Amino acid sequence: MSLKPAMHGEDVRAHMGRELRRNSQRAVDDARQRLTSSSGTRASYDFELIDEYANSRLSGLLAVPALVLILALLASLWVSPLAAAGWAALVIVANLVVVLLCRRFKGEPPSRFNAARWTASFVAAEAVNGVCWSLLSLLWLLPADHVPLLVVMFAMALVGIAANAVLTRTLPAATLASTLPPAAAVTVSLILAGGTLNWALAAVVVGGEIFFVYLARQLHSSELETIEHQFEKDALINELEEAREMSDEARRHAEQANIAKSQFLATMSHELRTPLNAIIGFSEVLKSELLGAHAVPQYKEYAGDIHSSGQHLLNLINELLDLSRIEAGKYELNEEAVSLVDIAEDCRRMVEIRAKSKGIEFTVSYANNLPKLWGDERAIRQVVLNLLSNAIKFTPQAGKVHLMVTRSGDGGQLLSVRDNGPGIPENEIATVLSSFGQGSLAQKTAEQGAGLGLPIVQRIMDLHQGRFDLFSKLRFGTEVIATFPRARVMDALAPVVEKHSRLRIYSEAG
Repeated sequence: MSLKPAMHGEDVRAHMGRELRRNSQRAVDDARQRLTSSSGTRASYDFELIDEYANSRLSGLLAVPALVLILALLASLWVSPLAAAGWAALVIVANLVVVLLCRRFKGEPPSRFNAARWTASFVAAEAVNGVCWSLLSLLWLLPADHVPLLVVMFAMALVGIAANAVLTRTLPAATLASTLPPAAAVTVSLILAGGTLNWALAAVVVGGEIFFVYLARQLHSSELETIEHQFEKDALINELEEAREMSDEARRHAEQANIAKSQFLATMSHELRTPLNAIIGFSEVLKSELLGAHAVPQYKEYAGDIHSSGQHLLNLINELLDLSRIEAGKYELNEEAVSLVDIAEDCRRMVEIRAKSKGIEFTVSYANNLPKLWGDERAIRQVVLNLLSNAIKFTPQAGKVHLMVTRSGDGGQLLSVRDNGPGIPENEIATVLSSFGQGSLAQKTAEQGAGLGLPIVQRIMDLHQGRFDLFSKLRFGTEVIATFPRARVMDALAPVVEKHSRLRIYSEAG
């Protein structure tokens, strides 16, 4: 008994040690990832962020040129269409360079990914794109109506800043590279143009740059949280897979151990039964004094002790073998039509002598005209004997044991054994029903047994699709009920009445 808590404590300490090592390894891995990351987060996140940036740029392959052409057409109302077209061509070419770079990144295998190189390449391309956008500030130097042109230039700058900020949100350095040049160039142009309106527009451009950079930062943080949650989910799935594999491996080991145990029990039971039968047989000869009286009277008593001990050991071996067969799924029922009342009466006669020796009042109650059951007679007999033996074993001198066989409420049949013994504490019932489990009161008695009787009864009732219930209360006794289902009751069928019709032939006189 003292080994189980120690083993449990060792398992807890081993589990805590594994958790501590896993957490330490995770902390070291996080620190290493941050040190090698180009974004200051984790190196494994860099690929996801840049990949999302490339996807955004590729999704705007047609939308950005269309936007630029619309802005160029709007600007051509106040400046030379050729100048507006030249600016649009430069911006579209710069955008195509960024798109081609993104396609090259998407075509490269992830195993060759270099975060620093790709980040530098994209930032440089976005810087060129930003410079091309900033060239729109030169439009006000051309001969035109400058007042509406400056307003249009202000609007074009804000649209470009917003578009580039959203498309480059997962790469903060690229956001600054693509939005800062046009914002600075347009702001300077508006300030140099002079006037309250232009200065107000310049302030709005500066505010717009700050706002859209802040918005891009927020979107970057949101995307980063999404990636982190995805990585955590993937890590959790991997841990669950590892736990499942460990569980499957442990189950395989347990099954192998169970098979080895069953083989060991089968082998040992065979090897032990042969000498035990010889011991039981010869001790019975000595006890009965078939070959003559003993010179020393104690020899007869010793022979009786040897015989009873051998019988006890043989019963224990049989119970172990039965339990191992049931657990291994190799306990086969030899089913036939049996009478539960007849089996109960045979078992009562077998244990009646033991009951009388303890002064126990043994009463029975059998229902009349009970139909037969479809079941294994040997297994059912073992159930009844185990229940009666337990009742007599733990009932004190001059106690009472009542055996009842009757119909159950659902139309099946039940067998009940009730005694007025010391009872079982409620918190020990689960222990008593487990293999090798014994209650505290049973451990104090002279006849302890191995704690296999009730578990075997449970499993035999399960094989018969039945139910086993134990009800007990301290100082009031115990009642055990084995219930067989309605499907196993062989009720007599009503006789089949065949109705023979008489054929009457009527003839008419001609």
